Amino acid sequence: MIRGLIRAIEGLSAWSGRIAMALSLLLVLITAFETGERYLLHRSSSAIQELTWHLYAAIFLLGFAQTLREDGHVRVDIFYARLPERGKAAVNILSMVFLLIPFCVMMIGFSWEWVVKAFLMAEKSPDPGGLPAIWVLKGLLPVGFGLLLLQGLVELVKNSRLLFGRRV
Repeated sequence: MIRGLIRAIEGLSAWSGRIAMALSLLLVLITAFETGERYLLHRSSSAIQELTWHLYAAIFLLGFAQTLREDGHVRVDIFYARLPERGKAAVNILSMVFLLIPFCVMMIGFSWEWVVKAFLMAEKSPDPGGLPAIWVLKGLLPVGFGLLLLQGLVELVKNSRLLFGRRV
């Protein structure tokens, strides 16, 4: 049952990572369009400029979990790289328990009220011509950190099993 749950969460992380990749391509295309519009046509759009910022944020929020799944997050490898597999598992467990999981829970808790408030007031950009639904981006905060939390729990289980000599 645990293996099935791990596969399901890792599948969810991979799915959110694929969405982040697609949004990256979209961001490149929109940025190229915005640049052409600004320098060739001498005009720009607040909505398109805001959209690039929002896509950039969405890419990170939706890509966090997949990056953790692929062990791609930045760490101080000067010590970690020299550790045996069980030592790495111990470091990973400590970092999940004392850093990642509490941070994700805190971010979900703090952002949730902010998202609900933005949704209820139908928050939109303060700029004339800006985006009409800012609450959508804010809604990605608890989603992104929720996905990261789930993947962190998977990594905690996998590293615990590795530390104690069990197959994952």
